[in-house]
Amino acid sequence: MMSQSFSLFPLDILYNDQRIVIINKPAGIPVHSNVAGTISIESCFPALSKRRDGPWLAHRLDTDTSGCLAIALRKQPLIAMQEAFANKTALKTYWAVVQGHPEGESGAISLPLLKQNDRHKGWRIITDPKGSPATTSWRVLGRSDTLTWLELTLHTGRTHQARVHCAAMGWPIAGDNLYGTEHKHGLHLLAQSLVLPFTPRIAVTAPPRAAMQPALVQCGWKEET
Repeated sequence: MMSQSFSLFPLDILYNDQRIVIINKPAGIPVHSNVAGTISIESCFPALSKRRDGPWLAHRLDTDTSGCLAIALRKQPLIAMQEAFANKTALKTYWAVVQGHPEGESGAISLPLLKQNDRHKGWRIITDPKGSPATTSWRVLGRSDTLTWLELTLHTGRTHQARVHCAAMGWPIAGDNLYGTEHKHGLHLLAQSLVLPFTPRIAVTAPPRAAMQPALVQCGWKEET
């Protein structure tokens, strides 16, 4: 991993070549710019490439999620990554610290998800038979008295999928102020690894952000040295 000088937010680069940059996205930074000019991941694009066309986001992460985020510097790798995400040959895994204890050591959640709009409270995602199919596999990596450390694989890329599925099972992700309980250290969800089926194969991992580490330590995680 290397850091690159960039004044708006820490820019940690996990991988880069002439085609692709994979960054460790900070929690709290949206991926897209908006009309209000809010700082976003797209704000760092001029620091990544001076080309007139690009860069482009190859996929998305929620604002409150940290971890591996791939950015294409050229159109051809953008199309290749989009195809890899669509046909499931790009592999993403997440780490989550959830409140409570799932029964068993692994399983799968298959619950359709639907976007619900409320003019007073805004939008959120709910489980609903009329929604789009969504499946999440989970595996326990560690436990404490009150928390569980999970590895999550999202077989479908629905908005807020991991958050809603975990909450629906009765173990919301720690720090989820929309589907669970707010936490001063934010959402404990990390896009921990990303594998792209290129030649040669690209595989990266992102370290958990500092504010997430105490909960992971409670569940048995040990930082590699």
